[in-house]
Amino acid sequence: MSDMLHQIEPVIPALRRYARALVRNHAAADDLVQDCLERAVSHWNQRRDTGSPRPWLFAILHNLAVNQFRRASTRGQHISIDDAGEHEVGESAVQEQKLIYQDVLGKLAKLPDEQRAVLLLIAVEDLSYAEAARVLDIPIGTVMSRLSRARERLQQELERPAGSQGRNVVQLRSNS
Repeated sequence: MSDMLHQIEPVIPALRRYARALVRNHAAADDLVQDCLERAVSHWNQRRDTGSPRPWLFAILHNLAVNQFRRASTRGQHISIDDAGEHEVGESAVQEQKLIYQDVLGKLAKLPDEQRAVLLLIAVEDLSYAEAARVLDIPIGTVMSRLSRARERLQQELERPAGSQGRNVVQLRSNS
C-alpha cells in the first residue's frame, strides 16, 4: 500500500493541472482527480505496465474527462446562481497578464478535444509521444500529427488580431 502511495503521490499535482486545463473549473477538476485516484487505487493490481504509473494515471483521468464531456454534451451544464463563483459570473480582468492568460486559455479551448488533449499532455505535462499515445490509446503517428495541427492552429489563433473572427473572408471579385 505504501509503495502504491509513493508512486501515485508525486503525480497528483500534474493530474490536477491537466484536469484544470481540460475542464476549466477548479472544483470539477478536483472531483475528476479524486475519481481518477479512487479508480487507480481500486484497480492498482490490474495495471498491465508495472513501470511508472504516470501514463496509466493520465489515461484514467483522460477517459473520465471524455466520459464527463459526453454526458455534459447530451444534457448540458447546469450551474445554480447561488453556486456560481466569480469566474462563472465574473468581471473582466484588470491586469494585462491575466487577460493574456485568459485569451490563451480561450483559444486553447477552441481547439478540437483530441488536439487540445495531445497538446496539454506533451507541452504542459511533459509526457513523451509514446506515453501520450498510451494515455489516449492512439498510435504515435497520430499523436505527432494532432500535436502539429494543434500547435499550428493555436499559433494562427494567437496571431489573429482581436475582433477579426468574422473578417477572414476572401473577396473573389474586385469592385472596380
